[in-house]
Amino acid sequence: MALLVSMSVNAQKWQGKFEQLGTILPTPNEYRTASGSPGDKYWQQKADYKINVSIDEHTLVLKGDERITYYNNAPEPLDYLWIQLDQNVRKPNALSWQVRSTRMRDTLAAKSMMRITGDYMYEGGFHIKSVTNEQGESMAYTINETMMRIDLASPLKPGSSISFSITWWYNMYDRMKLNGRGGYEYFPNDDNYAFTLTQWYPRMAVFDDVEGWQNKQFLGRGEFALTFGDFDVSITVPSDYIMAATGELQNADEVLTKKQADRFSKAKKSTERVFIVTQKEAEENEKSKATATKTWHFKAVNVRDFAWTSSRKYIWDAKMVPLEHHHPLAMSFYPKEGNPLWGEQSTEAVANTLRTYSHYTIDYPYPVAISVHAANQGMEYPMICFNYGRPKKNGEYSERLLEGMVSVIVHEVGHNFFPMIINSDERQWTWMDEGLNTFLEHRTLKENYPGFELSWGTPKGIVNYMKGNPDFIRPIMTNSEQIRQFGYNAYGKPSAALVLLRETIMGPKLFDKAFKTYAQRWAFKRPMPADFFRTMEDASAVDLDWFWRGWFYGTDHVDVEVSNVRWFRLNQGEKGFEKKIAAGTIASPGGESSSQTNQDFSKSYTPLTLKDTDPRFYGEFKNRIDDDAVRNSLVGKNIYEVTFKNDGGLVTPIIIEWTYKDGTKEVEKIPAEIWRMNENEVKKVFVKDKEVVNITLDPNQETADTNVTNNYFPKRHEETKVEKFKNSN
Repeated sequence: MALLVSMSVNAQKWQGKFEQLGTILPTPNEYRTASGSPGDKYWQQKADYKINVSIDEHTLVLKGDERITYYNNAPEPLDYLWIQLDQNVRKPNALSWQVRSTRMRDTLAAKSMMRITGDYMYEGGFHIKSVTNEQGESMAYTINETMMRIDLASPLKPGSSISFSITWWYNMYDRMKLNGRGGYEYFPNDDNYAFTLTQWYPRMAVFDDVEGWQNKQFLGRGEFALTFGDFDVSITVPSDYIMAATGELQNADEVLTKKQADRFSKAKKSTERVFIVTQKEAEENEKSKATATKTWHFKAVNVRDFAWTSSRKYIWDAKMVPLEHHHPLAMSFYPKEGNPLWGEQSTEAVANTLRTYSHYTIDYPYPVAISVHAANQGMEYPMICFNYGRPKKNGEYSERLLEGMVSVIVHEVGHNFFPMIINSDERQWTWMDEGLNTFLEHRTLKENYPGFELSWGTPKGIVNYMKGNPDFIRPIMTNSEQIRQFGYNAYGKPSAALVLLRETIMGPKLFDKAFKTYAQRWAFKRPMPADFFRTMEDASAVDLDWFWRGWFYGTDHVDVEVSNVRWFRLNQGEKGFEKKIAAGTIASPGGESSSQTNQDFSKSYTPLTLKDTDPRFYGEFKNRIDDDAVRNSLVGKNIYEVTFKNDGGLVTPIIIEWTYKDGTKEVEKIPAEIWRMNENEVKKVFVKDKEVVNITLDPNQETADTNVTNNYFPKRHEETKVEKFKNSN
């Protein structure tokens, strides 16, 4: 009866941590297969843009007109199209402001009060002047916050396309006041601007086989779901401005001086950095105030978005990066306020990112990769990104600023791969781009900047988060707008999970092959979480459902305890003689048992008697093992039965460091599957040639164990005090 009661208690604690994900994942189909690859009928839409846009640095108004050609590759007709109007997130009384929780204190900075009240003295949002078809006729449309529906006169059939035009304008905004992704920075010392234009044009929403129309409102945090296409963009700015943008410059000879054009051509062939615009030239240029304009013409093929920057303050340097199949141009644009840090570090960080990410995913396919200096910024777009890192006025900078600036450049350039090429749905699943990208950011820094502090995005770096208040923790598989502790949830924890998966669970060889397979399968396509989970298993033959379930769908943490250790050595006395030793005690070499519990190894071992095997154990088999040979194989051996308790709930590999009496050490790894029959407590027997004096779990902090005080045997003083406190209460 006692046995039955014990089994019942254990059953109540069982939570199915090793059950397959099963119906938690969507059913495979002809679009997305059970292996995690695109199916033979996979499809995605395409949207091409031809845009003319201009900035007025006096009125700070951006005006544009665009023609979109939309291709319906879906197996169903479309009665309407959805357009994203991201600038409407800043309209007066926008939904994003209405749903933002605010609170008061008795003393506040004026800027903080503006954020609470929404009084930015700024009238934002798109002003749509017209939406017309190819014949110039008005099309019916409805604007709902950050989304615009265009109603079609007749359904857009599968395999057909439609072209339409939108004319629009909006007031650009001061990023210092609004802390936005795009807009401008004003430099009062020389009365100049640096414009960073992002989410700046009406752009197609995604229609796919999973969501249909992804028209979830933009509230400011959940980033972007976008469709691949080709861009032909003409940008008119003051004639003394320098520009950078997604894509390739088509008219360098028209917009650059002869000297600049020659340097630009040289940089395309040089692995050494070339200055197209030097600091001295930029400082002279920022003194001018041209009244004439120039139009810069860019084209980009097979990209999901387009961003650009322009200023008369920019220094511009570049170098070619030879990859296996491509030779992209790494470039940096920055005002003098970024130097000397940017001149020393930016372009090299771009190059290091392209090399490392290409090794682990696919060769970077685009012609350029650009890093732009923008205060208090870190934001990514195809081929171009905006990054912080401003030294003091005298040029001094700290090691912390250096590491932060290089890290953000690596991270934002890395976003070219996730999600600009491996095109996940950021509006729904932030971790699919931020988490995977943070993981490869960590690898890039580890391989190229070994002197940096490298704990971010690793198991060691998320311990405090994992053991924090569970009321403020959400599963990784949470929509962007509902995430608590956004940085840890969407960046740090997914990256740490992948580091654990690579370094401890799968090993680099299996992991790297599977990860690269995922990138190759879904390059220029639109993966979902199940596609990643399934591919990682499909390409490695490692069952990881327990891992996804615990790390991505749950909020448990790792806390494994060395609960007890029993030490045995073979009794070489009379054959068949069996000592009667009370459970939980340690016997002296002479055989006397002690009532002391197993706190350490000081009371020596328990004698182990191996009897001859009873014939009934053999059943129908006629052959027999050699009992004496078994006994002889264990002469002089040390046998340890270790009890592990899962106090944190998250099943995990067990990493043991054995310290022997002669001072040597050995590390042994036990796969997480050891918990599959009992998720709460397991025992494991180890046979060692040497005598053990100390056992340590997770010695290198690989598993994000949140309580290291119970990771030792003999138990350490601080743990003994904790146990006494628990027992007294």
